[in-house]
Amino acid sequence: MTENEAPDVAVCSAKGCTTPAAWELLWNNPKLHTPDRRKVWLACDEHRQSLSDFLGSRKFLKDVQPHT
Repeated sequence: MTENEAPDVAVCSAKGCTTPAAWELLWNNPKLHTPDRRKVWLACDEHRQSLSDFLGSRKFLKDVQPHT
């Protein structure tokens, strides 16, 4: 990386949000994925609940953990 390049920062998955991610929302769609498969949405503190609610209402949300 050169002096003028910024490091890649993982950002929230909420539409239009550019805040760095603080959380990983692990989910799967049982109609499409095997039970052990986990897809990941990233969330900032502000969008953690709304993204969790969206996935949870569809019974897709499996776990929420801090983003490392």
